[in-house]
Amino acid sequence: MSSLKYLAVCLVFTLLSCSTDNTPSSDNESLEYKALINVAYGNDAKQVYDIYLPANRTTESKVVILVHGGGWKEGDKTDMNAFRDFIREQLPNIVMVNMNYRLADVNNPPHPMQIDDITSVVNDLKAKQSEYQISTDLGFMGVSAGGHLSLLWAYEYDTDNQVNMVCSMVGPTNLADEAYINSENQDLQDLIFQFGTDIEVLKNVSPLYKVKTTSPPTLLFYGGQDPLIPNSQGIDLKDKLEELEVVYEFTLYPNGGHGWVGLDLFDTSVKLKAFIEKHL
Repeated sequence: MSSLKYLAVCLVFTLLSCSTDNTPSSDNESLEYKALINVAYGNDAKQVYDIYLPANRTTESKVVILVHGGGWKEGDKTDMNAFRDFIREQLPNIVMVNMNYRLADVNNPPHPMQIDDITSVVNDLKAKQSEYQISTDLGFMGVSAGGHLSLLWAYEYDTDNQVNMVCSMVGPTNLADEAYINSENQDLQDLIFQFGTDIEVLKNVSPLYKVKTTSPPTLLFYGGQDPLIPNSQGIDLKDKLEELEVVYEFTLYPNGGHGWVGLDLFDTSVKLKAFIEKHL
């Protein structure tokens, strides 16, 4: 879940976008393009988000929230800039929100702190719907730990049914997985046990145990050679989604690690764009 380990995906993603500054023209449009950087949604320095408001937007303009990874204890919203640029290039009418959240440490576990931060961002967007001229309909795109947080919030904490789709790239889905609990990798165990060591606690913060028949369409990407995310993480959630008849797409790249490049990454970009277009 280290941010360094998944940056390969984020950095190469920029190659799939024609430009990293695709500011829409505001000529003859009712609303101009606007980018607001480091909008505060709380008192902590990490409680900020960037929002990219397309030209000619309305209260029907859908929103995608990006959630970075980093093992819940590191990382920054700038890690998601490549995904931000790709979606803005390919889907210029989408409102992009790239958020930071408070990072875990020995005195502050990830849950519920980081879920609370996502809720605060969603509430802030809702409160400013008229000011921003945006819809309350949401999509989530998270990588690694951000994928876990995106899935968990969409499955368990979306009390107003705002989430139309959620995408997780190499996100953990079951923190109580025996592959984690019985791992001989102390660094990996230390990451998971940030949430606690009790199995029921770990299940309570696992998307696998929170998905239900009403959960939103879900897009999943995993690497078959990922040293941090056992194959069971993606496959078990895929099987649960299928059992509950939740709309989903699942891709496992056999040679992919905690990120991938080349044709696999191109495949990811095509599927991500199509899924957002169809479900958001």
